Amino acid sequence: MRAAQMPTALRRLPKHILERLSRIELMVFDVDGVLTDGKLYFGVNGEALKAFHVLDGTGIKALAAAGITPAVISGRESPITLRRCAELGIRHVAQGIADKVAAFDAMRHELGMTAEVCGYMGDDEIDIPVMKRVGFAATVPNAADGVVEHAHWVSRRAGGDGAVREVCDLLTRARSAFLAATVESVRHA
Repeated sequence: MRAAQMPTALRRLPKHILERLSRIELMVFDVDGVLTDGKLYFGVNGEALKAFHVLDGTGIKALAAAGITPAVISGRESPITLRRCAELGIRHVAQGIADKVAAFDAMRHELGMTAEVCGYMGDDEIDIPVMKRVGFAATVPNAADGVVEHAHWVSRRAGGDGAVREVCDLLTRARSAFLAATVESVRHA
C-alpha cells in the first residue's frame, strides 16, 4: 500500500511499529488505569465502583469485528469488570492476578498463539513483564514511572478517557491497511 493510501494515523508511525500492529491477533488490556482512570470509588456498603468510557467499549467491539481477540488481565478482582467484559463480548478475562506473565502465557496457549502475535496495554510496574514479552506493547501517558520505556506506542488520551479506543482504532486500521496491501499485491502478482 502506498503511503498516500494509508490512514493518516498510520503514516506517522515507523515501519517497524506498523509491522508489529499488522501481526496482532490478541490484544490484552489491563483494567485499572487503562480501561478505567485507575480511581476506585467505595460506596457506603463497601462496594467498589469504577467508570468505563463508552469510546473504549466501541473500540473493543470494532477490534473483535476486525478479527482481533480482545482480552483482559487485571490484578484486581471485580464483579464490575466481569459485567463490563460481558457487555463487550470479552470472553477471555483473568482477574485477581499477581503474576500477569503466567496468566498471559496461559491465555495465549489456550488460544494457540505465540507472544509475537499478541499485544498488551498496561500502565503499572506489574504490567512491564508482559509488555516486554508481546509483539506490541502500549501504554497511557499517565502510566507509572518506568512503564513508557517498555511501550512501542503511547496513547494521547489518559486511561479511562478513550486510550483503549485509540489503540483499537490503530489496530483495526493497521489490519485493514495490511489486508488491502495483501489483496493489491496478489492482484498484481
